[in-house]
Parts: sequence; C-alpha cells; structure tokens
Amino acid sequence: MRLASRPVGLPTDENWTLTEEPVGEPGDGEILVRISHISLDPAMRGWMNEGRSYIAPVAIGDVMRAGTVGEVVASHHDAFPVGSHVVGALGVQEYAISDGQGLTRVDPSLAALPTYLGVLGMTGMTAYFGLFTEGRPQEGDTVVVSGAAGAVGSVVGQIAKLKGCRTVGIAGGEDKCRLLIEEFGYDAAIDYKAADVPKALRELAPKIDVYFDNVGGEILDAALARLNLGARVVICGAISQYNATEAVAGPANYLSLLVNRASMKGMVVFDYADRYAEAAKEMAGWLAEGTLVAREDVVDGGVPAFPDALLRLFRGENTGKLVLAV
Repeated sequence: MRLASRPVGLPTDENWTLTEEPVGEPGDGEILVRISHISLDPAMRGWMNEGRSYIAPVAIGDVMRAGTVGEVVASHHDAFPVGSHVVGALGVQEYAISDGQGLTRVDPSLAALPTYLGVLGMTGMTAYFGLFTEGRPQEGDTVVVSGAAGAVGSVVGQIAKLKGCRTVGIAGGEDKCRLLIEEFGYDAAIDYKAADVPKALRELAPKIDVYFDNVGGEILDAALARLNLGARVVICGAISQYNATEAVAGPANYLSLLVNRASMKGMVVFDYADRYAEAAKEMAGWLAEGTLVAREDVVDGGVPAFPDALLRLFRGENTGKLVLAV
C-alpha cells in the first residue's frame, strides 16, 4: 500500500494506491520476509503529513511505514535463516526485502506473533518507558490514563498497578470501561462519551500524580486542572487532534503546571531503542506470570483492508492493540 497523496482530515481511499509488483529475490546479505501481521498505530497519521517531526514523513509514492512481524522465506544473511521470524518496520505490504537493519528475531513459541507488535513490541516499549522513565510513579500515586482501552493505555494501567499505584482510566463507551476494570485491573473508569469528565476526575482523581495522555484536547485540559503538587504529565499522543483541519487546540489549563510545580514532557519510544531489551525482559516475565494481559484486536483482510482498518483507530473501534492480519 503506497501513499498517493497527503490527507486533509481523515485519510480517504484517494490517499492510497494498492500496487502489485514482483516479489524479487534477496541479494547478498539480504533476506526476504513474508509479512504475517501489520501494526496499526495512531502515529501513522502523523507520518503522512509533510513537515518537521520526530521522524521524516512517508514520501508520496512510498510504501506506507508500519511495524510488522513475519517469517524469513529466503535468506543470504547468517543472522536470519529461513524459517526464523522477525519484527521490524517493513511497511504495509505482503513481502519485503531487507538487509536486516532494524530487524529483531522473535520466537513464536514464546508468544503469539501479534503480541510482538503489542505488549512485547513498540506498544509495550512506549508504555514502559513513558510511564517509568518520564512518569516516574511511586507506590501509592494516582495514575490517570486517557485512551485507556487502547494499545498503549491498556498496558500503562496494568504496569502502574504492578508498581502499587491507584489507576483511573478514561475510555469511550460502557463496554470499554467495563473492560478497564475487569480485564486490565483499573481501580476506576470514566466514560468520556457519557460522563462529565472534569466532574468525574474531581470525584475519582482529585489529585493526579501522573497523567499519561494519549488523546489531547479537552480531556488533557480536564486532567491538568486536577494535578497534584509535583505531578508529571506524559504526552504520548493526541489522537483527538491528528485529523484536525484547523489549528491544534492547546491546553487552556497549562498554568496548573506552574501552580503545582508540575512537569509536562513529550515522549517518543525510539529515543529508548538502546534499552528495549531490558523492558522486553521485564514485560515478558509479567506475561509469563499472568500478571500482565496482552490483548490484540486482529483485523482480517490483508493489505487491501488497510485503509479502513486504520480508520478504526480514529473511530475508537479497537480495544487493545490493533493489528492487521496479512
């Protein structure tokens, strides 16, 4: 799937071109990977835009950037023999040739392949480093998470509980809020579609020590109004703003940072690449113990289904990590 044009607002079918091309043969030092699953992430919307960001935009005509997992089906690379499985950013396509840069071997006998795009992949790394390195929670802290039923949010809540925090999740819809409590172990849940969020936060989290933000907009403002002294606000994403056709709405309550001597910092998971192994080891241990739940929302249909599957993120239709099965 190639990017045909840059979207204004939500991506449409006109922004994509589906092409069929010969698979090709890997050269010396290269491998051919048959992709089995593609990661669908809100950040993809930002990668489609022209302009300065933490990563270069996808060029018009290029294969859409995406995290993937798949099997090596031809190899001229000693580190990646035929039959091994790898995870890495190989894009929205069925096959990819790679020199191995940026790829990591994974073991499908230890976890399902989609899990390597979720809890044991960039999703898990984002939650781990965003919470522990930037949020710095202490036992007994109140941690509030927006987008709490999504890929990152569902993990943040669980690992905050593992560290002895009280957790409050914000999600859309009764079913998602029930899942926050029953499956992800949140202490309380707020349905932003039905509740008065500022009032609910006043009741359930009057003093927020860590706010992990995945949505931005009005919910970020509501959380800023409830910060505790020395609170930490982690800006992981702003899905409510990604398809805006007007200027991005900034926080009106930013002076709460001054009053409460709080901090607000953005985080990008790629900055922690040299520490992925330490996080993956701890996350894998929690998974093995059964104290961490990995939930993947797998969509069938292969590469042709990508444009609509991506929109599920912005319609709030996914629970847990959204993955496209190829």
